[in-house]
Amino acid sequence: METFSLDSDIKVFYVTAASFPEGILDAHAQLHKLVPFAIDRNYFGLSRPEDNGGIIYRAAAEERTRGEAEKYHLDTLTLKKGKYIYKMVTDFRNDQGSIEHAFQDLLTSPGLDPQGYCVEWYANDKEEVRCMIRLKD
Repeated sequence: METFSLDSDIKVFYVTAASFPEGILDAHAQLHKLVPFAIDRNYFGLSRPEDNGGIIYRAAAEERTRGEAEKYHLDTLTLKKGKYIYKMVTDFRNDQGSIEHAFQDLLTSPGLDPQGYCVEWYANDKEEVRCMIRLKD
């Protein structure tokens, strides 16, 4: 596992999956119908236990212009700046369990932010995703 610093907050808008993990692909498909893939935009998968322990998953895109989320009638949240631990996962489309396994490893780390998300950062158009979790300040 490695660490890196996110130097500024990232505001995102999102589509919430109907279920976890079954609804993940549908949530991303809904998001991309509204916001087609663009090389200059960051895309995320965000999950954490909510609603009495059930995992809520959100397919998210970085807000590029003020008011963009309202244009699509989507809610927003902010990925907080700070230090994150992460694992890079490659070829995740051909290894369906690779993201889950990365987060299983990351979740055993000490000092995790209890209000943080498990973040999948799809930072390019390759088959790579950065699986990351924020550490406490």
